[in-house]
Amino acid sequence: MQFFKNIAKLIILVATLVASGPVLAERTLKLGTTGRLGMPIGDAIDQALIPAIAKASGGKMKVEPHYQKSLCAEQKCGEQANQGLIALWTSSTANYGNFGTELAIFDLPFIFKSLEDAKRISNEWLAERQCKLALQNAGHICLSVYSSGGFRQLGNATKSVRVPDDMKGLKWRVTKSPVEYMLVKNWGAVPVPYDWSQLYQGLQSGVVEGQYVASPWQHVAKLHEVAKYFTEIGGMWSGNILAMDAKQYNALSSQEKKWLHEAADAYGEKVNQLDNAWITNGEDAIKASAKEWYKPTETELSKWRAGAIGAWLDAKGTFEPDVAKRVLLEQGMNNFVTQLEKAGAL
Repeated sequence: MQFFKNIAKLIILVATLVASGPVLAERTLKLGTTGRLGMPIGDAIDQALIPAIAKASGGKMKVEPHYQKSLCAEQKCGEQANQGLIALWTSSTANYGNFGTELAIFDLPFIFKSLEDAKRISNEWLAERQCKLALQNAGHICLSVYSSGGFRQLGNATKSVRVPDDMKGLKWRVTKSPVEYMLVKNWGAVPVPYDWSQLYQGLQSGVVEGQYVASPWQHVAKLHEVAKYFTEIGGMWSGNILAMDAKQYNALSSQEKKWLHEAADAYGEKVNQLDNAWITNGEDAIKASAKEWYKPTETELSKWRAGAIGAWLDAKGTFEPDVAKRVLLEQGMNNFVTQLEKAGAL
């Protein structure tokens, strides 16, 4: 009789263990993005983020991607993350401004001298510093800061442009960005807000004569077919982030956070690698058909930077002057620091 009682207890114990399930259930992080496969952000999600998090966690954590605005786009993705509808999202640093100013420093014109400097300084300290502030203050943590298209470059259909005076009177397409509007105006052109989808036809017809767009996007849109003069001034870096809602991030275990950061690092490295190739291929194609691709001298670049000082003044209060100064000095941009300090922007 005791034998049967013991068997019954064993059956109950086994049933209880089965019903309780595994101690660590698989966690799925839903990701909303404008990126798509075939482009750096989408490919980096597919080739690095997803496999890296699966490998790090041994399959206990996975990313479920929703590409090409199928769920949301940038700011809306951030709002959905706050509502718990998704966990991860990608956005430009500019559109993150709707949640806080912690990443505004990445959008200051001429804050970075080159793609190499942007990556080095971001990876060494700036991204980690600003992302910690974002976690504390803005309801999101940025897990990776990276380029999407590099720097904007000037392209126009009318003539060679080497210094700002050469832009005087030209009708220059701008977005809704107040920084871009001020830059173009300070450089002497006439800012014309104009829809991206109509830009090719606008340049072709002369409704607008120039634009300031990241070079690989100029190539994707085939703007080099109708705009043959290019000026490599850099200036506005196309910063992007992979972010997560702070409440959901804080709810992760320390082990899960470790897996996530390991995967985000792999994603950041991959997206920068793919982005660099995209930029190079786009610029090579443009240069092959351009009448001129001009790279200004340092003296000429100082004139372009001077036109950005007004944008820095307008942005005061959204960035820490000491941090911005450190970024510039680490790149040897002492003269620009002097210009900014003289104007009261730092």
